[in-house]
Amino acid sequence: MSSSHGTMFPGLRYSDATTAIEWLCNTLGFKKLLVVPGEKGTIVHAQLSLGTGIIMIGSESNNEYGLHVRPPYKLENINTQSPYIYIENIEAHYNHTKSSGADIVIELREEEYGGKHYLVRDPEGHLWSFGSYDPLG
Repeated sequence: MSSSHGTMFPGLRYSDATTAIEWLCNTLGFKKLLVVPGEKGTIVHAQLSLGTGIIMIGSESNNEYGLHVRPPYKLENINTQSPYIYIENIEAHYNHTKSSGADIVIELREEEYGGKHYLVRDPEGHLWSFGSYDPLG
């Protein structure tokens, strides 16, 4: 196999993507790069950034992709993945998230491998992992 360069852009589906985008921006600090509205208040595609990272958001749908991806609340809040996002000033990020009333699943704590970390659940059940440990650093 030849070597190749790749970049990750996690994609998530939401029942109410419009509300999710606002929550992600207001509570977790994401910024809207692109929001493509669809019919009946849906979101066909959205791109949100946090630092140099980008996530892609869309409304839950029955299209070819959507048949394989569901919001966690539809699966009894079971998650099989959680994006990890490096945050330089983790204490400030955690304090803002907590004061916004977010569901903190794991409180901010020191990790054995270095840095601090916390875990938060968004209103539709997706888990978001934030930490000061930089795997590239």
